[in-house]
Amino acid sequence: MSAMETKNVAEYNYMIKINLPGGIVPAGELLDILNIAEAAGVKHVRFGNRQQLLFAVEASELEDVKNDLLISDINYEINTEDHPNIISSYVTEDIIFNANWLKEGVYKDILDLFDFEPRLKINLADNSQTFIPFFTGNLNFISSDISNYWYLYVRFPKTNILYCWPSLIYSDDIPSISKLVEDEILNNRGLFYDKQTIDCNLFFERLNAKNSFVLQPFSQPLQLPEFHLPFYEGFNRYGNNKLWLGIYRRDELFPVAFLKDMCTLCLQTRIGQIYTTPWKSIVIKGIEQSNRNLWGNILNRYVINVRHAANELNWQVEDLCAEGLDLKRQLVKEFEEADTRTYRLCFAIKTQPKSGLFGSIFINKQKTKTGEEPLFEIFYTREFNPNSKEFIVSKRNVARQNISNHLIELCNYFYELQSGEKLPEVSVNADLVEKDIMIAEQVYQCKHCLTIYDVAYGDDLNDIAAGTSFDDIIHYECPTCNAPKADFILIDKPLLISDH
Repeated sequence: MSAMETKNVAEYNYMIKINLPGGIVPAGELLDILNIAEAAGVKHVRFGNRQQLLFAVEASELEDVKNDLLISDINYEINTEDHPNIISSYVTEDIIFNANWLKEGVYKDILDLFDFEPRLKINLADNSQTFIPFFTGNLNFISSDISNYWYLYVRFPKTNILYCWPSLIYSDDIPSISKLVEDEILNNRGLFYDKQTIDCNLFFERLNAKNSFVLQPFSQPLQLPEFHLPFYEGFNRYGNNKLWLGIYRRDELFPVAFLKDMCTLCLQTRIGQIYTTPWKSIVIKGIEQSNRNLWGNILNRYVINVRHAANELNWQVEDLCAEGLDLKRQLVKEFEEADTRTYRLCFAIKTQPKSGLFGSIFINKQKTKTGEEPLFEIFYTREFNPNSKEFIVSKRNVARQNISNHLIELCNYFYELQSGEKLPEVSVNADLVEKDIMIAEQVYQCKHCLTIYDVAYGDDLNDIAAGTSFDDIIHYECPTCNAPKADFILIDKPLLISDH
């Protein structure tokens, strides 16, 4: 059973989950969903980390809700997440980041080509933005600098083993290759699912034999952008004197009546779509300056605050997790009291294993015996970049009341690093670091036939011993296609790190 099932059935009765592919929902469709929820007595709905919609219904209302959703042709799941939502950075387009070629039409074309409901998590992310996470999916498509081509990073389910596909993927092929990869993994769970080690070369070989897609070798590996979380709420001006409005809720609860009025106003003012974010917030684009008062009236009517502190907006908590939300409130309050700077940092609270959150500093609940006070471990990502997949353990066995002290030390350490001064290291247990991290390795790959030269194995066909550096080889030809050494490019080797 999923975490949603085991943790929340008793508390929330029947949890309805509706996917909003790409974090996009037409205002009219959302209004239909809200009318169905309201008829079942639902007062509030939530938005999840994967840009999906969630609401709970009583057992007595469940059949009516199911029938109404079926009549409205709306797909849903009850107390399960067999089909995770496809998330995308579409919400950021034009208002937070400006992509080179990844525009509205490209996102929509890709999403429209999905003729199946994915069983693995899929991310579509622009490589220049840092609002939408890169690697929280199982299939992570990240735009390249070549128009309509994407990097693909496969994170095998229930692991943090990350495999970089050795060529770029064409936009139109994303749905087809997603189905191919998904079937290969789920039909061969003994090889590629929830394993401590995975043979990534075997994985590629099996898929390559079935591959008929447009391939585009890449000349350089993906460069992670420097992380910056934009302020994502309130009224903001963009483009030709238009406004966008971001709405965040401290308790994650959006009143159904408020959202219904919001959808109605969207339809009246010709705003076609509403966007959800992985920060459990919503965004409305394209508000005319002349209509700002109408939106202000709705916010006033429902007493919706749109000016929260930045150190409250940069948190990730598991979906439907009251424990994590309560701890977040405590830590935000203690940060406020200590006047803690958190700019360019984001935090994640994990109470369950393998929940796939996004953050530069993590607070992870450790397993304890029944009846014992919970303890936590604190770890952070390499260079504090939340898109990094390398983790460093800072402290373990931390009592709840001491968490904020350690977090504040870690925040201060980050800013001291930014100043460029020589500083004492934050206390890190070297034994833990060795167990929890493997630094990224790189291999050389032929850009014509994708043959790999790995220094760990050498090349038997060319009589090159294992351990021989590629730079030390004066004359080299690809053993498969005879391409010269100059046609080999350096790429990242799959990373193996501990799962947190």
